[in-house]
Amino acid sequence: MTSAEQRSAGRHRRSIGRRRAVLGGFAAAGLTGAAILTTTQAGTANAAADRPASGVGQPVSETIEVSGTYDGGLKRFYGSGDLGDGGQGEGQDPIFELKDGAVLKNVVIGSPAADGVHCSGSCTLQNVWWEDVGEDAASFKGTSAGATYTVTGGGARKASDKVFQFNGAGKLNISGFQVADFGKLVRSCGNCSTQYKRAISVSDVDVTAPGKSLTGINTNYGDTVTLRDIRIHGDSGKKIKPCVHYTGNDNGDEPVETGSGPDGTYCRYSASDISYN
Repeated sequence: MTSAEQRSAGRHRRSIGRRRAVLGGFAAAGLTGAAILTTTQAGTANAAADRPASGVGQPVSETIEVSGTYDGGLKRFYGSGDLGDGGQGEGQDPIFELKDGAVLKNVVIGSPAADGVHCSGSCTLQNVWWEDVGEDAASFKGTSAGATYTVTGGGARKASDKVFQFNGAGKLNISGFQVADFGKLVRSCGNCSTQYKRAISVSDVDVTAPGKSLTGINTNYGDTVTLRDIRIHGDSGKKIKPCVHYTGNDNGDEPVETGSGPDGTYCRYSASDISYN
C-alpha cells in the first residue's frame, strides 16, 4: 500500500469511528434514534429506535435552581404542570436555572423540555443530553463581558429552531457535542433589548442532518465565531450553513441576514475545518 493509500484508509477508519461515536454517545444516554443516523444508515434503521429508551424519570413542575455542582447521574428530567406545555413559545421557564459559576453534569432532559437550561452567569454543562429540544436547549444570559459558558460532551436532537440561545455577554465554548435534526446549533440573539459583543467557539462536534445552520452572529455588534474539527453527516448537498451573518438590533425587529461563510474577521474557519461524511 502506498503512503497516499495509507492516509486515505486512515481517514476512512476515523470517519467510520466518528459516525459510530455519534450513535454510541446518544445510545449511552438512552437517546438511540433514527434522527441521528446518516442518510445511508437511516434507511435500515428500526422504526422503534426513533423513540428514546424508557428509564427512570423525574417530573419537574418548578424550576430547579443550581449553585455549585449538580450531578444528575444521567437521570431523565422532564417538565410537568406549568413546565409541561411542550410548545415553542418565548418566555417559558427552564427545567434548570444555573447561578453564576454553576456546573450541571450527567443529566438527560426529556420531553416536554420547557426552556431547557438557563445560565444567569458563567456556567458549565457537562454531558447533558436533550432528547427533544423544547423552546431552546439552553440560554446563556450573563451580563459580564468576562462571562464564559462551557458546553462539553452531551448532545441534542429535534430542535425545530435553536439549540443554544446566546442572549448575554461573554464567550461560549462548545466541544465534543453531538447535534441532530435541528434548526440552528447556536444563535447570538438578533433582537434582544440589550445587545453585546459575543464570541463563540465550536470544536470537535458531530452534526447530523437535517439542519439549517451551525452558528448565527451579529456582525454589527462585533460577534465572532471560530469553527474547528466539525464533522457533518448526511448532508451531501452541503445545505447546512456553518456561519450566517446578521445585522442585529435592540428594538425587537426581525434581524436581517446579510450573508454567510468565512470572512477571516467574524466567521473564522476554513474549508479544512469542516468535513462531510
